[in-house]
Amino acid sequence: MAGGNERSMKALKEVWKRAENSFCADCGKPDPDWASSTLGVFICLSCSGIHRNIPSISKVKSLKMDFWDDAQVQFLAKHGNAVTKAIYEAHIPIYYYQPTYNDCQVLREQWIRAKYERKEFTEPGKQLPYSDGVKEGILWKRGRDNGQFLPRKFLLSEREGCLKYFTKQDAKEPKINVKIDVINATFQPEKIGNANGLQISYLKDNKTRNIFVYHESGKEVVDWFNAIRSVQFHYLKVAFPIASDNEIKNRLTRNFLKEGYMEKTGPKQREAFKKRWFTLDHRRLMYFKGPLDAFAKGEVFVGSGENGYSVQKGLPSGTQGNFSWHYGITIVTPDREYLFTCETESDQLEWIRAFTSVINQAMTPQEYAIEAYFKFKS
Repeated sequence: MAGGNERSMKALKEVWKRAENSFCADCGKPDPDWASSTLGVFICLSCSGIHRNIPSISKVKSLKMDFWDDAQVQFLAKHGNAVTKAIYEAHIPIYYYQPTYNDCQVLREQWIRAKYERKEFTEPGKQLPYSDGVKEGILWKRGRDNGQFLPRKFLLSEREGCLKYFTKQDAKEPKINVKIDVINATFQPEKIGNANGLQISYLKDNKTRNIFVYHESGKEVVDWFNAIRSVQFHYLKVAFPIASDNEIKNRLTRNFLKEGYMEKTGPKQREAFKKRWFTLDHRRLMYFKGPLDAFAKGEVFVGSGENGYSVQKGLPSGTQGNFSWHYGITIVTPDREYLFTCETESDQLEWIRAFTSVINQAMTPQEYAIEAYFKFKS
């Protein structure tokens, strides 16, 4: 605001401190200190960088460092986050994933472009590229054994309630045919090594299988992601007719609670600890030899505290297995204890927080069935 006159500065501060403008209009981050002088929204530094890439739609300025003239301040006062959201977010499909500041760049960028550039949510009943119940196209898929990314045809069908992929364009039979209700999709740019990297996981014989894909176009890969959520939503509406839309929305794709390396030992607790990649997907703790493995080497069910599950900092006294990392975690289940070690104390505390958040939640009837399967399997 350097160089601005006192009246403009005071008026700008008044608009800025409205409750509606205390969070970024696009990602929800607290205390935004940038704004769009053409859209009238208050945004964070990160989202302002995305706005800069669509200069025909949005002109952004710092609320602290740039000069705002009277007309621009009046425009902000007339609009602001609430008024602008009412226009550009008027008709968002309930299944559409609205990213937060914790989400990756491609999700946030396409959300911003969908709102302001493509105006996808301004009219009711608008035909959207992820809303018609079928999507077909090419995604680059990582080979399970050789690690190469190769183009593969994917087909998503609401009518059939499944996702398929084919190894060849003219193939009549798919390589996989997965029911939509056992699929999860989550963006993994760092793990996959591509800004548009998407991990698709599904259950087969109650075991998790991972597929890693990307597309050169950020819009296309986000359209695939929301198409999966759309098909899931309509499938679950039929399967659970009395469930509310919000209840169904909460059962769509989910981000993993925590991922990273830990060391683990075997059931006798005398074996050497081995470094493994762990993924906590709600109550499933899966471990892999590496982060891009297609199949988990094993899975641990993490139940609720009222059913005898707990997490403890450290290892039991007298633990004999050799381990190179010294920040231990013990998961206690009704049947046995699972021992892990972390490289740093911060890793240890983050894992404990993640486990605690799961253990503190009551189990659903479906989760009791999953627990019974894990006990039967062991």
